Amino acid sequence: MMFNWLSLVTGLFYIVLGVVVMYYKFFFTTLEPTIAYAMGGLLILYGVFRIYRAVSRIKDSGNEK
Repeated sequence: MMFNWLSLVTGLFYIVLGVVVMYYKFFFTTLEPTIAYAMGGLLILYGVFRIYRAVSRIKDSGNEK
């Protein structure tokens, strides 16, 4: 159960990181705008995926009880 909540927080972190990469165009080194937007978009999509998976697992664990 704790893993699901940790996965939810991690998903939020990935979304914030994606927005930061898109805004500052920096990720350990200066990025070209197209690379920054692509990388930021992928990070945001992965964060949304992690949140979706965590929410679905939390709902499934609630139905088992």
